[in-house]
This record gives sequence, structure tokens and C-alpha cells, in this order.
Amino acid sequence: MVAGKNPTGSTGGNMTGAHLLAAALRRHGVKEIFGQSIPSALFLAAPDYGIRQIGYRTENAGAAMADAYARTSGKVAVVTAQNGPAATLLVPGLAEAFKASIPIVAIVQDVSRRFTEKNAFQELDHFALFNGVAKWVRRVADAQRIDDYIDMAFTAAASGRAGPAVLLVPVDLLDERPDLDPAAPQRSASLGTFPLDRTVADPSRIAAAADMIASAKAPIVIAGGGVHSSQAWEELEALQALGLPVATTVMGKGAVSEVHPLSVGVVGYFMAPRGRSSHLRSLVTEADLVILVGNRTNQNGTDSWSLYPKNAAFIHIDIESCEVGRNYEALRLVGDAKLTLAALKAEMKSRDLSAIASRRASVEAAIASGRAAHQDDMKRLVDMDASPMRPERIMADIDNVLTPETITVADASYSSIWIANFLTAQKAGQRFLTPRGIAGLGWGLPYAIGAKTARPDAPVICLTGDGGFGHVWSELETARRMKLPVVVVVLNNQILGYQKHAELSLFGDFTDVCDFEAVDHAAIARAVGCDGVRIETPADFLPALKDALASGRTTVLDVITDQRAYPPITSFEGKDALNY
Repeated sequence: MVAGKNPTGSTGGNMTGAHLLAAALRRHGVKEIFGQSIPSALFLAAPDYGIRQIGYRTENAGAAMADAYARTSGKVAVVTAQNGPAATLLVPGLAEAFKASIPIVAIVQDVSRRFTEKNAFQELDHFALFNGVAKWVRRVADAQRIDDYIDMAFTAAASGRAGPAVLLVPVDLLDERPDLDPAAPQRSASLGTFPLDRTVADPSRIAAAADMIASAKAPIVIAGGGVHSSQAWEELEALQALGLPVATTVMGKGAVSEVHPLSVGVVGYFMAPRGRSSHLRSLVTEADLVILVGNRTNQNGTDSWSLYPKNAAFIHIDIESCEVGRNYEALRLVGDAKLTLAALKAEMKSRDLSAIASRRASVEAAIASGRAAHQDDMKRLVDMDASPMRPERIMADIDNVLTPETITVADASYSSIWIANFLTAQKAGQRFLTPRGIAGLGWGLPYAIGAKTARPDAPVICLTGDGGFGHVWSELETARRMKLPVVVVVLNNQILGYQKHAELSLFGDFTDVCDFEAVDHAAIARAVGCDGVRIETPADFLPALKDALASGRTTVLDVITDQRAYPPITSFEGKDALNY
């Protein structure tokens, strides 16, 4: 559809601002908008442009849905909200997207232009509200410039280090019929995918990086979420194929296959005993060269900056110049991960790689030995048949049914650590979605809905705790109403697990709100027309999971788990207070 014309081919003079907005969104490939009927004029026009509204129950969940949609689809996601309190609820989701570099365009209805600065109903300084969680915030004041502003918003969201862009749209502008010149040039660009503009790092620095890799005695690659954003899986695999071991951060999980003999797994602050990479820590700590790819070197990913070796050399590939060298001085390869990795691989062809090749067998043997040692630890440290259930048993059963096409999402807190440690990426590019930007609770179920919207053909499994699930129960109705079936596994231990265990670890005691009353989450699911199964014994979980995946219905598996179970967080190691 051409901007400036409505679906029946009438000239732009017969179109409202809402139609111009819908046409502009459609031009950028938008087929779904996460909204709750506001701006009403936009959603009344949207079906004429082939745009479907995914109707969330709460704005905070809607922003999380948009985030997961973008991560899964490679497209810029769109979410809408009303001004005032509704807009404020977008902030947590946009904050996660901002920290995690996920492109979202948020369209926020604002008060009528003639009421601005008159204390109109729910009037708020939205510029101040969104300034800290968005790359770009603007208000369109002229309906004739809707195309211009939509293009600016998509460009801001999808270019450079991606992130949210917020466009404020006065409600009266949507009903306005602007006097458009039908002979004027019409915008035709489609800017709805990311990365919008791929750039490659300085060739002289790429050559220097190739020299460093060829001469290194113990190199390692640590890939972050930027590999997924860049869709650089094949290029990273090609670098690994030279003989380089590859580890990932939590958000980078799935950047390479974890069954590859040179895959270390996920590294960070959970490499204590039972952690899958616990016996492979030395591959990181004893490296003489660390190659960071799309990795922001944050606190959790570096175990409070204690994991990476102090005397190693660093190469850092990232789209954002300010991230390169932020915490570790490095050879700066500022550019898109996909193009820069491809250029680095090409440069490596002219280097003598015999030293890397000669070490490959010993590195693979070390990784295989570490994996075997982890399996021995699990047999020794975890009763997989215990009741209440151990999360490790639940993860093993989920791992049993995963396919390369399965999308697994997790809430923050323990859930994301469980999937990072105990599920297996079977291919490069397999998606495990976790809100590790700001790591807020309540993202799990909305993430699942957003991922299912982007990939309706893919099985989607959500792992969440009862604490995080309590934030977003209502979105079960959204999944049912929008016909987006997902499987939700609730680790029901009746506590705020991370909070209680952290307090016990630090203080030997815990505050009185860490414990919950018993809640039947399966009954909640059934109450809104979804399926719900309560599971109390280990043998019942895997059959229930298989049934849920086969049913084609949104299903909650409410699994009673041991409240004393915690992931292999390094700071918890050896704390007697946790043995309660």
C-alpha cells in the first residue's frame, strides 16, 4: 500500500491521520501491534491495512510482548498506550529493551493539541517520563508529517545499538484530514527490520585481530546477545570451526550449538557446583586472549568482573562504540557482528593457524571432561526423584522434549539461570529468551506470548517462578483470546526464591514477606479457560509436558518444587544458612 492512499485508492485528502499512521506502519512491514484499543482511531483503521491488534491486559506486559516479538522475528515491534498512567506502565518493558538493545516503536496517544499545558485529563510530561528508557522521544504536531515521524522512529529504533523509540501522537491529530498534495513525492522505504544499517569494523584493526588470534596460546570467544540481534550465528560458527572454544552469556545462549565439541556453554555468576560450565571455568580464567562479540561485559555475565583474566588481551566486537572497552581495554572492532565476524574469518585465511589446529584436540578433550564431571556432580549432588521436585529434574525433562525449533522463554531471577544451565541449545540460532537487561520479574508469560506471535509455528515453553507469574496471571486470558497457545511451567515453591536465599546467604535470616500462601496456579488457568495441571511427583511431569505441547492449548503446569533448591550461583557457595 502506498502512503497517501487508503485501501480503496482514494487520494490522501480523504484520509485521516489515523489512516496515514496505519499506512506508514504497514509500509514498514508491521502486521501486529500490541495494544489495548488506544489510540482507538488507529485500531479502527488498522484492519484496512492488514494489521492485527494483539490485545494485552496490562501495558507492562504489552511492552514485554513487543520485546520478545522483536527478539524472535528480527523485526521492529510496535506497542501502543494511552497517555498518563498507561504510558507509565510501558516504562519497565522499554527499560529492558533499552538495556538489551531491542528495537521497539512505542506509539503513545497524547492529549489534544489545543489542551496542551492546561492540565488536561491524564496529561503528563512524557518526554521526561521516557527520556531514560528510550533512544528517541518526539511528538508529531502536524498530520502532514506523520510519514516523516514514523520513519524517524523506526530509524532510531533499528539503527546503531537498537532500542526503543517513542512517538507521542495527539488524539485530535488522528481524526484530522490533512490537505495532502497527491503530486508530492511519497515515502516508500521499508525500515522495519534490524539491524537497519550494517557496518564493518576498520579493516586494519580486523587484520590486527587476526594476528592476535593466530598467535594466541589460549584464546576463547564469549558471545553475548548481540550475536542474536545481528543474526551472526553462521559467522560465529565459522570462527569456532577454526578451533576456537566459544562460551556465551545468558542472553547469548543459543548463539552456537551447545553440543559442538568446542562449546563451553553459558558462563557468568552461576558456575558453582551443579553449573554446567562449573568445571570449565579455567578455559576463561586462564585464557590469554578473550574475544568478546556483542557482549556488554555486565556484572552477571562476568561474575562481578571476577571471571575474565586480568592479564589477558581482549578483542571486542560491538555495534556500539561506547560499549567497546567499557570494562576491559580491548582492540576495538566497532561494527555489526555479522559483517565483522565474516571479515575476520576471511582475514584469518592468510594466517598460519597451525598452532590453533594443534591445540584443538586438547581443548575438545578438556570440554568433554568438564561436561562429564558436571554429569558426575549431578548424580552426586541432586536427588532427581525427590518430592517436592528439584528444578534440575524439571529442566532435564524439558530438555528431553526440546527441538531446534522450540523457543524457550524465562522470567528473570532463578528461571533464567535454570534454563541457561540445564537446557541445551541444539543448533546455532536456537532461541532462549530471558529478560537479563534489567532482569525484572513478570516477563516470562508476556515473553511467551510475544514469541508465539512472531513464530506461531514454533512450540513455546515458558519457565517462571510463582513470584514472577503472580505479576501477570491475567495475560493467560490474552493467550487464550488471541489464540496464541503456550506452555507455562510454574516453579511453585511458595517463596520469593532469589530474595529469600540471598538474604539467608548475606544475613543468615530473611524478611517476613519472602514466604507466600499456597496458590493453585492450575486452578487459575482453568478459571480463564486454559488448561491447568498440578504436579507434585517427578514421574508426572514429563507426560504432562508432552500432553501440553500436543494439545494446542495454553496450559499451565503448576509444579510443586523444593523451596530449598537454588541454582549454582557462585556467591551462594559454601553458605551454611542455605542448608535449612
